[in-house]
Amino acid sequence: MRYLAILVAPLALAGCNQNTSAGADREAQVDPAPTPAPQVSAAQALSGIATEAVAVETMTDADIAALGQRAGKCRIVLTEVAKPSLSFEPGIRATIKLNGKLVTLPSSGASSYADGGLEVRLRPVDEEGDAGLPAEEMIVLLPGAKDELGYRGYRQCLPRKAS
Repeated sequence: MRYLAILVAPLALAGCNQNTSAGADREAQVDPAPTPAPQVSAAQALSGIATEAVAVETMTDADIAALGQRAGKCRIVLTEVAKPSLSFEPGIRATIKLNGKLVTLPSSGASSYADGGLEVRLRPVDEEGDAGLPAEEMIVLLPGAKDELGYRGYRQCLPRKAS
């Protein structure tokens, strides 16, 4: 019986290499390219969702590519090696990913972006990460919510071109 178990074990483990989640170990010629999240207004993104269920997500490469020029020159990343959760052009607009949707907000003041009752405020923190990125707080205010959502991450901006 013991020998039977030894012979069957490799067969049972043979199915363990079927990873269906997105990642670097999948074959590009087999798997379709990831699609970007839909771009919607703040009102559409928050429609029918309890404020307690709203979650800030990390953008994918497909999301950033879909934003194109509107992706902005700066990003808020939650860890120094993460993809952005917010991309922005200071003083112009910001795009945040909420519940699988990209929401672009116009500037509403210094380091503040708002539309449809949704507001995102950025505040510098007097800290620096291990990779030298300045720390930043991202405060998300949702319409009708009694509490704000707060995230501490890092500001990552593209270098300015020398003239």
